[in-house]
Amino acid sequence: MLKIYTFLSTLSFIIFLPIIVIFSLLKKKYRNRFFQKTGFFFHNFPTKQPAPNRPIIWIHALSLGEVTSALPLIKGLRHRFPKSMIYLSTTTETGRKAAEKTAGSMVDIIFYSPFDMFFSVQRFIKKINPSVFILIETDFWPCWLYSLQQHSIPCLLANGRCSQKSFAAYRRFAPLFAPMFNCFNILAMQTMGDANNIKLLGIAVRKITCPGNLKFDAALEDNITESGLSRAELGLPANRPLLICGSTHHGEEEIIFQSYRELIKKHPELILMVAPRDIKRTRTIIKLADKHNFKIMKRTKSDQTTMKNHIYILDTLGELFYCYRLANICFIGGSLVSAGGHNPLEAASASRPVLFGPHMEDFSEISDNLVKSGGAVIVRDDKELIRQVSLILEDKNRAAEMGNAAKEQVILQQGVVQKYGDTISELLTSTGKENHGHPL
Repeated sequence: MLKIYTFLSTLSFIIFLPIIVIFSLLKKKYRNRFFQKTGFFFHNFPTKQPAPNRPIIWIHALSLGEVTSALPLIKGLRHRFPKSMIYLSTTTETGRKAAEKTAGSMVDIIFYSPFDMFFSVQRFIKKINPSVFILIETDFWPCWLYSLQQHSIPCLLANGRCSQKSFAAYRRFAPLFAPMFNCFNILAMQTMGDANNIKLLGIAVRKITCPGNLKFDAALEDNITESGLSRAELGLPANRPLLICGSTHHGEEEIIFQSYRELIKKHPELILMVAPRDIKRTRTIIKLADKHNFKIMKRTKSDQTTMKNHIYILDTLGELFYCYRLANICFIGGSLVSAGGHNPLEAASASRPVLFGPHMEDFSEISDNLVKSGGAVIVRDDKELIRQVSLILEDKNRAAEMGNAAKEQVILQQGVVQKYGDTISELLTSTGKENHGHPL
């Protein structure tokens, strides 16, 4: 099936090449990456291959979230295999910018990933000649993985996810997805639920492991790192309580604004920060705030010395985590609507009380553990959101206990990078290119 897919994807690319070229040249965000993704433009690659005893580790991270997950792994691999070459590819422009900002000093090259067609993938593999390939979480491309397998390059899925929704899709198209997943030497899943779902697709049990979620290590590591971001820099007063609603989706802001309208009747000093998952929705959110007669301040225009408005919109990328540390309460978006939720660990690692809606399917095990530990509470509608925020604001002991319990869950899950280092060492040993370095 993978051979058929590879043939059809390549044929389709050739047939539609003129349209693809025109579309890419007209769209600025695609223009810069098009030629590199074809495999015919490697301007930032070394002209000579590294020495044979230097393993080449190719890591692929789809976008911002996957790059964030990959950071502790990249740091750990750089320490454990100091002579290795680490190549990092991304699919999106957002991912590349995040990679350059956060991982640029730890990797040798950052570049866009290939189109999933035979000629592009083959040229990338020949140019990079990786000792091992690591895919972070998602962005599965059958031709790409099949080609790596044909070149006998060990493949590792790191921080893999297989929610019930994804599992249903994979099972529906099992003739394609089952052989694709079998291209991996190791599928390291985030949770036992993810691992069990992958097993049900008919993947060999020996290939499946569950070392834990890289985001646990990422969250605690980022929490230790000083960002320099402060309330003063954001234009927020130091002493007013702050509720952050992060990674919100369409349909959630209306619920949040209704809740906030009621909350400020009892807690007039409360500031609301909204960080939309897609910052392109900022204008829509501003219009919605206008309907509620709220005044707003945007991060991109926060040149005032004090927050005199009702709502603060974080319309930037990469700053939400650091804002969580400035909050009194953190609400995780994508959970009051059916969007699967988002990562609650960033808020938990900041020792803040965590709230989220009932739709945390993509982070079910993490969210369940946070609720059981007392670090998080599920709010199903605006009334519950109002009630829980009020309880936390009115009871400092409750806030502290929830924050401590949330962070404790993160600390308990540390050590994932060490497990990945051991797995990657075994894969490199199988190729004869392991470079024994420092332990993680």
